[in-house]
Amino acid sequence: MIETQNTTMQNPVDQYDQPPFPEQEQQTPGTESDLTPKADHGETSYKGSGKLSGRKAIITGGDSGIGRAVAIAFAREGADVLISYLNEDEDAKETARYIQEAGRKAVLVPGDISKEEHCKHIIDRAVAELGGLDILVNNAAYQMSHESLQELTSEELDHTFRTNIYAMFYLCKAAEPHFKPGSTVVNTTSVNAYKPSPGLVAYAATKGAIQNFTASLAQLWAEKGIRVNCVAPGPIWTPLIPSTMPTEKVKTFGQDVPLKRAGQPAELAAAYVLLASQDSSYMTGSTVQVTGGTPTI
Repeated sequence: MIETQNTTMQNPVDQYDQPPFPEQEQQTPGTESDLTPKADHGETSYKGSGKLSGRKAIITGGDSGIGRAVAIAFAREGADVLISYLNEDEDAKETARYIQEAGRKAVLVPGDISKEEHCKHIIDRAVAELGGLDILVNNAAYQMSHESLQELTSEELDHTFRTNIYAMFYLCKAAEPHFKPGSTVVNTTSVNAYKPSPGLVAYAATKGAIQNFTASLAQLWAEKGIRVNCVAPGPIWTPLIPSTMPTEKVKTFGQDVPLKRAGQPAELAAAYVLLASQDSSYMTGSTVQVTGGTPTI
């Protein structure tokens, strides 16, 4: 059973009670309702303090996992939030409920972000229904594990790059005319940008590309006063894991990092709030690593 955080500082190794995960398998992209044990998104623990008051945010992949944790945190910090997701309607509705309970507006936009026209649609919906756009969180991603390069088809390679890196380009380009000085972009890269997994050849390559895209765009937009940063998660317990990894690897997921456990989505939310808020006003082109101790140097 995973226990939610409390206000007392804890040993990070045993902050969450994590026995081996039960063997489980889901169809891609996976859903929170089928995840065992349930993940912690900060539903009972995250307390806002007005860091994003009045801001308008888009979060791709915001229906579940890291995206849901970020959505809850952003709403409790005072932001209205558009959630972009593929087709996980029930998960998205649950995330919207938390946003609304925080007193903020929630907009749900299903669809495939690998398509440029849909990315433009997401930006247009945010501007029309939220009344503007201040924060873009590029979080959605596709991955699939393979034991052999021969298993990785050209079609899957193309889909992985279109979802993970092309979509960031499409969304940032469409958002740029609506951004003002002080706007922020937060991209989700991965520990795989530093320590690529041999079973995630396509995914790891896109995460390295995201690192470079972030660094380049941060320099390009610096004079505009638009900051671009990214977060590099390590192994985080989300529906992506049982829907893209062999069941035997799911059972021991996260146990090979120095903290000896998988992270919870709630443990990343503060990093996204930091990079989206004025607290990081002198940070652009930066990466915040949340890896459970896996070195990135």
